Amino acid sequence: MSTPFTIAIDGPAAAGKGTISKAVAAHYGFAHLDTGLLYRAVGAKLLLGMDAMIAAQTLTADDLQAGDLRSPEVAQAASKVAVIREVRAALLDFQRSFARRAGGAVLDGRDIGTVICPQAEAKLFVTASADVRAARRFTELTATGAQISRAQVLADVKERDARDRARAEAPLIAARDAVEIDTSQLTIEAAIAAAIAAIDTRRP
Repeated sequence: MSTPFTIAIDGPAAAGKGTISKAVAAHYGFAHLDTGLLYRAVGAKLLLGMDAMIAAQTLTADDLQAGDLRSPEVAQAASKVAVIREVRAALLDFQRSFARRAGGAVLDGRDIGTVICPQAEAKLFVTASADVRAARRFTELTATGAQISRAQVLADVKERDARDRARAEAPLIAARDAVEIDTSQLTIEAAIAAAIAAIDTRRP
């Protein structure tokens, strides 16, 4: 496919949207962008003492390769900078340009279908219960050697959910025309299959 076809995949942290997005992109041969990495990279710079707006305006591709972008501290910082209007505006054009590239694109985040690409040809909202998402994130973190309790991870997940849903700028909500996929009781394979089936109904 040489014409643009945008797939917007939104949802809260650890719902599985990243895994699904990568698999969907590979299935269709589309480019993939984890937009959360943009905010994590800005958040990482904020933790180093840089102004959030300057961090967003000077972000480079190399910044997306930093090794600590998946840490709990960076995740919380990313959630905090994501509420800043000027930061979101600085990253908007990059995301929209990526979305309309020839050959198709998959973008995952929290406001892709509602703000970044409201005209996306296919939209998904991937979710799961807070307990399930916390358990997944706890497994990921402890596998990397992080010293953190399951209770703390659950508290962090709930705190981030509350901040993302309550923020004035681009709150975390499902687009009205998005297909919701609850992965709480689904295997990875079943979740990916559900996503592809939903997208196929929107393909020309």
